[in-house]
Amino acid sequence: MADRESQNGVTPLEVMLKAMRQHADKKDWDAAASIAKDAAPYMHAKLASVQHSGPKGGPIQTVDLTNVSEEQLNALEAIFGPLAGASGDDEGYQGGEGEESGVS
Repeated sequence: MADRESQNGVTPLEVMLKAMRQHADKKDWDAAASIAKDAAPYMHAKLASVQHSGPKGGPIQTVDLTNVSEEQLNALEAIFGPLAGASGDDEGYQGGEGEESGVS
């Protein structure tokens, strides 16, 4: 089947997906899952592991803000809020953690 399909200009991935769908239609889930496992690397990128570290490869420093006053939190937000917004990670999110923004 793969040779015939390849001669028709069909890619190996398309052949795998067609076979997977045929097995799924017949409720042959084991065969469909096996083919899906083979096809997955062509459809979905494998995520790489990334290790985060602090300065010079040391531990990441953290600060416990659980006992900080509201006034101190507002001062930190005024200082670091613009920096956090500049990273682009929050996709336009303007509020802080404590504001009525649905973040809890």
